[in-house]
Amino acid sequence: MRRRDREITDRGEIDRIIHAAEVCRIAMAREDQPYVVPLSFGYDDEVIYIHTSKSGRKIDFFESNKRICFEVETNVSLQVDEEDACEWTFAFESVIGYGTISELASSAEKTHGLNQIMRHYSGRDWNIDRAATATTRVWQIEIESITGKRSVEKPPT
Repeated sequence: MRRRDREITDRGEIDRIIHAAEVCRIAMAREDQPYVVPLSFGYDDEVIYIHTSKSGRKIDFFESNKRICFEVETNVSLQVDEEDACEWTFAFESVIGYGTISELASSAEKTHGLNQIMRHYSGRDWNIDRAATATTRVWQIEIESITGKRSVEKPPT
């Protein structure tokens, strides 16, 4: 990381940012074609969970290359300067990580993953109908490396 003064190294802080984020973006590559998509997600302090339909472009990429990059951010605010356009910036907290994606196979695994996603947004577990796990593909991203970055708000001028 170029700006060491903005680096977040505490895993508890990184986990807090992930839990506070509303959207997870994942980046994939197939041959020389990149693809980035925003998703709803769940996180259990070790693994990121996502869900997809039975088929589609994301799945084609997953099956071609299991390596994933993901990004989340929170506390984003535009920082303006009334005198200097080059001083406009953003305050934010972000996390970028790399990992490997794999599909969850059993109904119990899928229920766990879907509940992680629902817990992320609702704060509670749900009774996931078995029929829902039969029509939904659920995936986990095993995190191999992760970094955090923070840019704080500028004091008013």
